[in-house]
Amino acid sequence: MTRPLSWMLLLCTLVVLLVPHRLAAQTPAPAVETDDAAIQPTEPDFTLINLPTTLRLPLHKGNFHLTHRFQGNLREGTFGDQLSNLFGLDNGAAIGFEYRFAIVRHVQIAAYRTNIGRETEFYGKWDPIAQSATMPLSISGIVSIEGANNFRRDYAPALGTVLSRKVGEIAALYATPMWVHNTAIGTGATRETAFVGLGGRLHVRPAMYLVAEVSPRVGGYATGDPEYSFGLEGRVGGHVFQLNFTNTVGTTFLQTAHGGAPSSLFLGFNLARKFY
Repeated sequence: MTRPLSWMLLLCTLVVLLVPHRLAAQTPAPAVETDDAAIQPTEPDFTLINLPTTLRLPLHKGNFHLTHRFQGNLREGTFGDQLSNLFGLDNGAAIGFEYRFAIVRHVQIAAYRTNIGRETEFYGKWDPIAQSATMPLSISGIVSIEGANNFRRDYAPALGTVLSRKVGEIAALYATPMWVHNTAIGTGATRETAFVGLGGRLHVRPAMYLVAEVSPRVGGYATGDPEYSFGLEGRVGGHVFQLNFTNTVGTTFLQTAHGGAPSSLFLGFNLARKFY
């Protein structure tokens, strides 16, 4: 369990500067626009495992995302015990569905529902800055709110920033500072949690990746161990399939802020489909 620190996380302020150019006698070179639909070799999906990435969604295009976490703890019992229940497959699963859509250029909205407490999450993501020859990072902003029982109670808003650095076509590294409100639901107190998600994706074969993340809490209410996950991922056209292992079956920002269960490891997978 991480110890809450006394300082609170400062969210990054995103500023885009437009520099006017004086008209010259010769015809200026046209501005180079990035193709949001182009395949990103080190960023094939809109999530790492649970954490968001900086991948842009083309205007008026969509993406479907499914999360599936089997609820059998792989760290309990003997190998024979695990084999008898197919390594957790017989213990039920936490399942979530998400659809996201680009309403304007570089602005995505998404709706996600998981069967854990029938938690329903709505969030928006703004992608104003992309890594380039003159910009070392990609930066995205996130605003979210989720509620239990099909968004009827226990509302938990969240704010965050995603910063990423791509290393050629080899790897992508991520830092995701997040602030989540009302994280002590059920205790009778209103509390907040700040965490910093850290992760990366390693491009090991033309369409295969190793992925990992951890989300230590840096302030506020914290229970359990920090969430961590790792996995193997494959891309086939517009499909991305990921086999993962994690210490929590939770997948929303609130559930990530709650952390993982001590001495636990769960088998799961993510499946995504781009519609462009």
